[in-house]
Amino acid sequence: MNVGPTGGRLENMERLYAVDIDDPTKISSSLVKLLESLGGELVAWRRHGATAGTWHGAQFKAEADMRANDFLVSGLASATPGIPVVSEEDASFAVSRPKRYWLVDPIDGTASWAGGFPGFVTQAALMESDEPVLAAIVAPALGLTFTARRGHGAFLNGAPLAAGSRGASLRLIDNYPTPRGVAAAAMTGLGCTGYVECGSLALKMCRVVDGTADLFIKDVAVMDWDMAAPALVVSEAGGCFLRLDGSPWRFDGPMGKFGGIVVTAEAAVAQRAIHWHAAGARP
Repeated sequence: MNVGPTGGRLENMERLYAVDIDDPTKISSSLVKLLESLGGELVAWRRHGATAGTWHGAQFKAEADMRANDFLVSGLASATPGIPVVSEEDASFAVSRPKRYWLVDPIDGTASWAGGFPGFVTQAALMESDEPVLAAIVAPALGLTFTARRGHGAFLNGAPLAAGSRGASLRLIDNYPTPRGVAAAAMTGLGCTGYVECGSLALKMCRVVDGTADLFIKDVAVMDWDMAAPALVVSEAGGCFLRLDGSPWRFDGPMGKFGGIVVTAEAAVAQRAIHWHAAGARP
């Protein structure tokens, strides 16, 4: 299995990360160490020019996606034996899902990673009965680690994370230098007061609840592996994450889902965005 230029490190990680799979505290600690280790590898691979890849429609796929996948899947298999892993890079998943499994995206924001930008993450969520119960998201180029555990809160670099009230602020976040599509329409239609550029979908969701932005809206299909970890961070931080029709996101059925999403720090802002979109406000 190819794990990149530090091939000997994975063997040491396997011994280090073996944990009791029924102890969520130990699982969370091991997951963070694994993702931060992979984050360090991603930074190193990029520094050494290992960023080759190709565009598939609107998505950039790098050779490093599979290297990162091998690194992460092997580490999780060692740390939590018996818990299967479903990854963006594994096309063999079925619609029927295990009762308990890892749902991972080894590199979210691959184009940002390959392009030399900081807005990429590596992420994983432990799923139980079609819900994320434990999650970690590491943005290595920014020095940010978001974690969450169902019923126990969300954290940023170990400090409690709470969405809170934003007053009149309505900063929109999206992944282009200037707003496009539904984001451009929302800037005017919702009276946004500012704009933040950010690559990774998961990172955009987290930056809404950490106070960097106030609103993220997307009207394209997204995948469960993009959403699972940040969805838990948002909910445990007290933020709001809904589909654009106002219904809750469900982690069952097909991995890809249409209809769009809205993420806000405050529920009232989410409802305002949903009503605006339903009224026919389009780019």
